[in-house]
Amino acid sequence: MAYFAGLDFGTSGARITVIDASQTIIVEDKAPYASASQLAWDRLWLKALDQLIQNLPEATRAKLKAIAINGTSATVLLCNSVGQPITPPLLYDDDCGEAYREPLTAIAPAGSPVLSATSSLVKLLWWQETLPSSALQQADCLVHQADWLAFQLHGKLRLSDYHNALKLGYDVGQLAYPQWLANLDLPVTLPTVQAPGSLLGYVSRMASERYGLPRTCAVTAGTTDSIAAFLASGARSPGEAVTSLGSTLVIKLLSETRVDDSRYGIYSHRLGNLWLVGGASNTGGAVLKQYFSDEALQKLSSQIPSDRPSQLDYYPLIKPGERFPTNDPDYSPRLTPRPSDPVHFLHGLLEGIARIEAQGYDLLQSLGATAPTVIFTAGGGAQNSAWTALRQRLLPSPIRPAVSTEASFGSACLALEGWLKIQ
Repeated sequence: MAYFAGLDFGTSGARITVIDASQTIIVEDKAPYASASQLAWDRLWLKALDQLIQNLPEATRAKLKAIAINGTSATVLLCNSVGQPITPPLLYDDDCGEAYREPLTAIAPAGSPVLSATSSLVKLLWWQETLPSSALQQADCLVHQADWLAFQLHGKLRLSDYHNALKLGYDVGQLAYPQWLANLDLPVTLPTVQAPGSLLGYVSRMASERYGLPRTCAVTAGTTDSIAAFLASGARSPGEAVTSLGSTLVIKLLSETRVDDSRYGIYSHRLGNLWLVGGASNTGGAVLKQYFSDEALQKLSSQIPSDRPSQLDYYPLIKPGERFPTNDPDYSPRLTPRPSDPVHFLHGLLEGIARIEAQGYDLLQSLGATAPTVIFTAGGGAQNSAWTALRQRLLPSPIRPAVSTEASFGSACLALEGWLKIQ
């Protein structure tokens, strides 16, 4: 029996899923980060890695053939030549490098993912300018969260995947670092980039002794948390899409054509020979929770006449500012008039979010992406049958539940796919 493990390192904790070759789940477990801990983030990640692997039954560990890890996009560390962090990690949403974003606009392509205050490259430039020279002299490489955790298992430094490296400036079209990036006088070595799922190495002797893993267990290149969640859905063919109905609304569509358009907050990840095109709106479940408890949402949703429109023209946002399908930092919420009937009000909110979702898919298709053929749904909103019915009335394709909503399951599938390729 062959088993495959995926690890997901999210914002509040980590999770592991072990599957067999038929993608049947064998084990799932989670390890929340200690909220009151004084440890640095890298120590918290290591504690979670230790807990999740060592808590697996010994018989399960013995049958592991491959492991893949995902982490939050643009969470990075600056390490010395033996992989030890020389500064605390900078997390995915840290915008400390805002001042270094503007100079990049003169050299990076318009719409490049590096042109964000939270990109990996901007963070590297911030370190370059703000760290003492003594610290910079120790610096050897920039490492993404998923890469560093995989390094704990295979022992090879300076390896990454092209999903994590996208916000470092890696050109996923040419599969190479662009010349404009090579011309920068960067203080560290950039990682060698491989396709997600490709072999990075096998479990090292040290990791085998620490975790009880077989030396024959492969460690494959990982991915980001959002793409792992996409893989978990079961979507694999052009036209298959995933809508995540969480705190925000995120849509991703597998396309034969690449689409990048910063006017609308759209960019593409490479996924084999296809492109994962999408965008993220500020609308979503967080708006609903401003007005309703979970219990009220469930009760009121069951009373919505989802087969007919609400006659309310809402654009639900918590505060001004939208990213996709409209990219406008001053875009105003539209939440009036507000009816006295809470069922009618919720009907309008759910319909408004569904309308934004439909506009998103229409926009992707108008810009050249493959037309959606089926839309898988993930996130908490996937359980709301009334919302599903509203969405089905507005969306261009059939709606299906995701195979799994756990990013760790997606990483386990990535490990399985990688193992099959090296057999």
